[in-house]
Amino acid sequence: MKKVILDTDPGIDDAMAIFTAFEHPEIELLGLTTTFGNVSVEQATTNALTLVEMAGVDVPVARGVATPWFKDLSDFPDFVHGTDGFGNLNLAAPKGKPIDQSAAQFIVEQVNANPGEISLIAIGPLGNLAAALQIDPSITSKVKEVVLMGGVIAADGNVSPVAEANILSDPHAADKVMAASWPVVIVGLDVTHQVVLNNALFANIAKKNSKVGGFMSKAAQFYIDFYSSIRDIDGCYAHDVSAVAYVVDSSIFGTIEGEVCVATEGVAIGQTIMSRFGIPYPLTFWADRPKQKACMEVDSDRLVALFETSMTSDFWK
Repeated sequence: MKKVILDTDPGIDDAMAIFTAFEHPEIELLGLTTTFGNVSVEQATTNALTLVEMAGVDVPVARGVATPWFKDLSDFPDFVHGTDGFGNLNLAAPKGKPIDQSAAQFIVEQVNANPGEISLIAIGPLGNLAAALQIDPSITSKVKEVVLMGGVIAADGNVSPVAEANILSDPHAADKVMAASWPVVIVGLDVTHQVVLNNALFANIAKKNSKVGGFMSKAAQFYIDFYSSIRDIDGCYAHDVSAVAYVVDSSIFGTIEGEVCVATEGVAIGQTIMSRFGIPYPLTFWADRPKQKACMEVDSDRLVALFETSMTSDFWK
């Protein structure tokens, strides 16, 4: 089994990823850490606790950063996820509470206790990972991998012509994560915009998963309505669950390598810029940075099947 900490801002697509991580037999989920992003960190923490209770699992939740490192906090995208993060379903408050540790402290403690074993999956802005690096820079040599849903290398952005939402939300933290000497895998819009989860899939999940399938189908409908209104698709994109899928089975994806910088100001703020061709650019931005991976190809059928199987397995009975 693969030990995982899932850093998240739930979020409808975060719920898909979290449920997949709860269920998948290849994953030992050590904890959820929360951040602002789709909603405030307070709402994200409430939502994470709600998903834990809904699934009936014993997974700790650690509250994380509430604001970006330097840039102003952007408005939360309630038109994408609803004001509650779950498509305005207005669920009852969870009974559980987050642990006393901050998200960054939890990450540092777990990584030091399990050197070389933990995959950090980040599916929101990257402030918690940057804060963990600040607490203990040595964790870069102890983390197995950092797999993040964020960024875009060659395709269009989704919040600017060049930027993806998670990276633009906290570009300074993202740049720190990219520059660190740990192995990063970018699972960005280059691949997630190739994978569509449709209404029929969520109807099947609702039919076969009596525990969380109805919730997931209702929440997904809000998400689907948004994407159907702006793009010519019958469904929604598999953003966050793609990062979990990479950890489960990286062969679903094709990757490239190169040094990565994140633009932290100007018209291109939030852009993930990869040096892909080994050219000795006469700039210092890429100096001494490690090569990181970015997913550029995906077997969408296999990814959708992985998600559907996870959401309809006997785990939920």
